[in-house]
Amino acid sequence: MAFFVIPAFALVGIFVVYPVARTVVLSFLDSDGKFVGLQNYIKVLSSREIVNLEGLSRGFPLGALVHNLLWIAIHLPLTLALGLVLAVLLRNVRGGAVIKSIIFLGMVMPMIVGGVMINFMFDRNLGIFNAFMEIFAIPARSWTAYPDTALLALIFGSVWLWVGFSTVLYSAGLETIPKDLYEAAQLDGASALKIFTKITIPMLRPITIVVVTMTLLWELKVFDIVYVATMGGPGGASNVLALQMYLYAFRALDFNRSAVVAVLLTMSTLLVSLPLLRTLRDDQS
Repeated sequence: MAFFVIPAFALVGIFVVYPVARTVVLSFLDSDGKFVGLQNYIKVLSSREIVNLEGLSRGFPLGALVHNLLWIAIHLPLTLALGLVLAVLLRNVRGGAVIKSIIFLGMVMPMIVGGVMINFMFDRNLGIFNAFMEIFAIPARSWTAYPDTALLALIFGSVWLWVGFSTVLYSAGLETIPKDLYEAAQLDGASALKIFTKITIPMLRPITIVVVTMTLLWELKVFDIVYVATMGGPGGASNVLALQMYLYAFRALDFNRSAVVAVLLTMSTLLVSLPLLRTLRDDQS
């Protein structure tokens, strides 16, 4: 039996364990291969590409790390709220399954294509967003081409791409809630809002943990949408950590700083995912 497991362990060691270990080691070395301790980490975390303290008072760019945090602060609540509301509204609607399938197309679509479509959505001449803004007499502009709006355009555009994920999971979770609970609440005279807040939301807690975990991991490592739509521009105003790691490695050819960003991203994902997964395990037990 052990003989058949050896090839699997060998592949994991070659393609997972060794690259991870090599990246960690590389983050503590300089370009000449000399050990420099935490110097690379200090250099990266104090650079304007990662945290731009001047931008906090002047506006974008704020640095890739701050941009990722903004992405989480805006994208995560919108994805959760829209997914839950759509799942509840479409639960007993005729043709709801078809509508949910259309919403889920954003997840099926490659994110590279999604980045191109976001560019079109916010384009001055072709974008549907500008057509909507005309209702409020807001002048048309290419929203991804300006430092003050580029990141926000990508974030709101990515909500459309990701909300199908939360909608489908919440729809599946709603089917697991016993109908007896709703019938008993209605007999007791509970309002629709009270049923939603006291029954639906608590019963969907495991689904919410899964959605939050997967969404946070995606937000931390988001790359392809930014790469295609803006390449982190203009002037780094929409840059994110994963893209900065790419720029360090393949534009600046600074693999040590790129390794630092990779380690920071890995640690961030572990710090986010492990507590949430532990909470999910405790709920199920």
